[in-house]
Amino acid sequence: MSHADSVNVYDFDHTIYHGDASLDFIIYCMRRKPRTWRRLPLSGIAVVKYVFARATRKQVKQAAFAFLRDMTDLDTVVQNFWDTHESKIKPWYLERKHSSDLIVSASPEFLLRPIAERLGIAPPIATLMDTRTGQIIGKNCRADEKVRRLRAYDPSIEIANCYSDSPSDLPLLKLADKAYMVKKHTLVELSHDSMK
Repeated sequence: MSHADSVNVYDFDHTIYHGDASLDFIIYCMRRKPRTWRRLPLSGIAVVKYVFARATRKQVKQAAFAFLRDMTDLDTVVQNFWDTHESKIKPWYLERKHSSDLIVSASPEFLLRPIAERLGIAPPIATLMDTRTGQIIGKNCRADEKVRRLRAYDPSIEIANCYSDSPSDLPLLKLADKAYMVKKHTLVELSHDSMK
């Protein structure tokens, strides 16, 4: 895919979405799908291991989404989730969104694809996950992996503005003409010196 013009790139969680979409989705499913509770101990064990450096972020995420093994109507559940959570997209983003906008996020691609469609923007670049098992395909899409995935998507892409709430996105922010750190509803422009 080639782009004649530069695009605006956005992180999703805590950036244009008020909160963490993955956590919200897990809680949503546990409230509506009682069978998902039986996977909770696996997630708890993974979190404890992560705290003591015995598990990776990828392993924790896979444990958290292991409940997908019990889901038979995932597409419907995801759409229903966005029916109740689309309102958490931040107003500042809605005021400036453009059809060429690109979300690059660590959240699962299957979860973000429907909201990107609703917003009328490009399909997201996000963590690929086997929706039958919760296993991540490849790497968790965060930090340097975001840059690698973006280059795989389009090697010639140019970023006009990049927005994130996290210093882990510095590799991506450094590629933009202008970079912004998002603090709730406030945008703080970063200087290139501050990102060295």
